Amino acid sequence: MFEVQNQPPPLEPYNLFSSDAVLREAVGREGAGWAHGELALFGAMLGKPETVRLGFDANEFTPNLRTFDRYGHRIDEVEFHPAWHELLRIAVKAGLHSSPWAEAKPGAHVARAAGTYMLGQIESGVYCPIAMTYGSVPTLRHAPTIAAEWLPRIFSREYDQRFCPARLKTASLIGMGMTENQGGSDLRTNTTRAEPTADGSFRLYGHKWFMSAPMCDAFLVLAQSPKGLSCFLMPRWTPDGERNAIQILRLKDKLGNRSNASSEVEFQGTYAQLVGEEGRGIPIIIEMGNYTRLDCCIGSSGLMRQAVAQAIHHARHRTAFQKKLIDQPLMTNVLADLALESEAATALTMRLARAYDESDDTAEVIRRVVTPAAKFWICKRTPFVTYEAMEVLGGSGYIEESIMPRLYREAPVNSIWEGSGNIMCLDVLRAMERTPNAVDALRRELGDGKDARLKAFVERLEKRVTGRDRNDESQARALVREMVLALQAALLIQHAPPAVADAFCVSRLAGEGGSAFGQLPRGVDLRAIADRATPVN
Repeated sequence: MFEVQNQPPPLEPYNLFSSDAVLREAVGREGAGWAHGELALFGAMLGKPETVRLGFDANEFTPNLRTFDRYGHRIDEVEFHPAWHELLRIAVKAGLHSSPWAEAKPGAHVARAAGTYMLGQIESGVYCPIAMTYGSVPTLRHAPTIAAEWLPRIFSREYDQRFCPARLKTASLIGMGMTENQGGSDLRTNTTRAEPTADGSFRLYGHKWFMSAPMCDAFLVLAQSPKGLSCFLMPRWTPDGERNAIQILRLKDKLGNRSNASSEVEFQGTYAQLVGEEGRGIPIIIEMGNYTRLDCCIGSSGLMRQAVAQAIHHARHRTAFQKKLIDQPLMTNVLADLALESEAATALTMRLARAYDESDDTAEVIRRVVTPAAKFWICKRTPFVTYEAMEVLGGSGYIEESIMPRLYREAPVNSIWEGSGNIMCLDVLRAMERTPNAVDALRRELGDGKDARLKAFVERLEKRVTGRDRNDESQARALVREMVLALQAALLIQHAPPAVADAFCVSRLAGEGGSAFGQLPRGVDLRAIADRATPVN
């Protein structure tokens, strides 16, 4: 038999935290240095071969819908492979679904962001119910009675996969259903109706085009009540212990995120409870949406990191034309350029997470303005990074035994979920208009202007955001892109090694790069940038 030669070893076991200098630095810088030890243990566990295998198994053996039992009774259950449940157990045990709420302290959202950043690198499907549960807490607090019942179970770190009434379980996960086929992001067109009953609860009639993770214990949904579009908590079981009338019509056959079930459902008199003020459903549930938008940034940044880590690992071990790939100048350029994109995304994401730990005016502006901006740009860049990283591996990266196809298929989802790119950019315009101190807060965030490159870029940006045409919707993507690049550059200038900051400024601010990676100009310390991103423990 032929001898297998010149093939890199698997990137395992390795510690996803200890081997990631950018993440470690960001966690400490943004106020969660106290979590380094815990995150290192979590990163080591995620990088074990058996944990990595769980991600592959959960995607190979995808969810299965059981609409009826053998006798013809409607059950509407989704069966998952044991790997899915084990990954959720890992995530819940680490508190990634609720720890900043259950154990509130400075840096808690940053620490949790770092944990989910690593989890998504092993498997992104389980991130969906984790993210929705995390985002549900501030929304549920609009209904104190509901919160008093549900939050203790949400705060539990004991994953309970049983399908039974939530009151009998040790823990609960929360999903969400907003999208309907006729409206998509235009939530005011929702037609699902909510009819009040004598006991104060409601019955829902209608459909949801996408309701992800349908085996969650309850869902936050929007429906038209007598006073307008309202937010409701819809449990899988009714208070009297019967299956709630949630009919799962089918599971979506998706491009990626395949380990996670996304369903199309109908409601036929489904029991639900009002959350918050009737008729104010959108602002109430959007609070949840803002946290899940943060998670889109975290998830996409994590996908970039895993793609870059795999590419650099491959290039360090693979030889071509008598040199290691990483020593080939053009390949070094590609890897350095990918590493720049990944580091900039991670730095901004962790800074954004810190804004959710703080309550001052600057933090409020960042949450309102930068969250949709960062989601737009970071999520938009992820498919390009994962594709280019796959190309580094060549044919071996294109086959399903590699993680690269899964990363590539996963890459678009965060840009679509929780509002697509146009919605994010329009939200930025609205937030800028409605937040009087937004420009001043962003000025402070962008620094003292000592770096000439950033200063010139920011001056052009400021003319755009303060000019008469700043609300020109046709130019919203250009404005948001420039805003994010300026914020990323400011962070890298202040905190990253000079080689990283210089390369980012010359390629992203001065426009000397191009649409394809690997066009960093002469004079950039390519190897230093690539080495910084190398996943070596």
